[in-house]
Amino acid sequence: MNNLRPKHAPLLQFPVRDNCIEIGGMSLTRLAQRVGRTPFYAYDRQKITERVAFLRQHLPDEVHLHYAMKANPMPAVVQHMASLVDGIDVASVGEMRVALDTPMPSGLISFAGPGKGEDELSCAIAAGIVLNMESEQEMERIANLGTCLGIRPKVAVRVNPDFELKSSSMKMGGGPKQFGVDAERVPAMLGRLGKLELDFEGFHIFSGSQNLKIAAIQEAHEKTLQLGISLAQYAPGPVRLLNIGGGFGIPYFPGDEVLDLAGVGENLQRLMPEAKQQLPDVRVVIELGRYLVGESGIYVCRVLERKMSRGQVFLVTDGGLHHHLAASGNFGQVIRKNYPVVVGNKVHGNEREVVSVVGPLCTPLDLLADQMEMAKAEMGDLIVVFQSGAYGLTASPTAFLGHPAPIEVLV
Repeated sequence: MNNLRPKHAPLLQFPVRDNCIEIGGMSLTRLAQRVGRTPFYAYDRQKITERVAFLRQHLPDEVHLHYAMKANPMPAVVQHMASLVDGIDVASVGEMRVALDTPMPSGLISFAGPGKGEDELSCAIAAGIVLNMESEQEMERIANLGTCLGIRPKVAVRVNPDFELKSSSMKMGGGPKQFGVDAERVPAMLGRLGKLELDFEGFHIFSGSQNLKIAAIQEAHEKTLQLGISLAQYAPGPVRLLNIGGGFGIPYFPGDEVLDLAGVGENLQRLMPEAKQQLPDVRVVIELGRYLVGESGIYVCRVLERKMSRGQVFLVTDGGLHHHLAASGNFGQVIRKNYPVVVGNKVHGNEREVVSVVGPLCTPLDLLADQMEMAKAEMGDLIVVFQSGAYGLTASPTAFLGHPAPIEVLV
């Protein structure tokens, strides 16, 4: 029956030599020795570089690429990404400080998210980054703070569109949302903006994330560009920035297909002439996080014990949901599905078995793999969770039950 189950998409980003995964040109076992203990996250520097190059190859030259650092805010990753992309998007003052430590010019850093505090807004204004305004009230607060600081803040309006990114696992636009200003209210907001001491940059329109359906992404791009063009007629000045969001997904679960990036790029190529004609000063931005780093990373934990319970094998490890909430299925999954998981030092082991991989926490939710076939593992073997470069450590409840936090390395 196992052969009838849908399979994970082929994961070819990491070579396997002598039955062991290599990451960053180093065998997993050697890397584990270098790190010194498990669990740990490892991100492959070259894979990140290659992914950005792959995007550049398929996206129109006019499209600028920004890194949404909430996907992976590890400082070393952000430093590396700053040398590859055209801007960085942050979602907190903590992320902003990391971004400002990179060579990225402050004017190419933007700050989005509802509920920004006075201290966060003041820091951003002083730094000269672009504030994506989430409400009319926030606009007034920014203008008042700018006056107090003697600085003209750079701002963009985050728009909540009247459409959503279809087939998206996490919808960020359409309907009532805490994100952005409803599109129908933006013209009046722009009228008020023109009377304030604010430096208007443009619009941020983000409708959804983690999408593998090319038709849905193409439709969202068309609607987003048209919405930006239609709102421009109300703007107090030229639209210099149009952030059309991201939403490019990566395959996590059995049956997932790899996104057809070439088709996405061809559609954008078709749309760019009208966008540039209608908005001659505009810089069109694609904002991506998961797609840039998600497939470059792995989470590694060690088998502490093999346990048999009523005919079922459990591999008890030193890792779990406190380090990798998403892989446990507790970060938005309605029906739990397995991430791709292997025994990293026995990838193609001849002796196979169906096992569940669990962590050390006192909860049945602490599950990294449920009834998956993999090589037979023994105590001390290394379990690897693929697709772990995004929304891993910082999206997990590391304080739960007081276990040590995992190490992160960029190799």
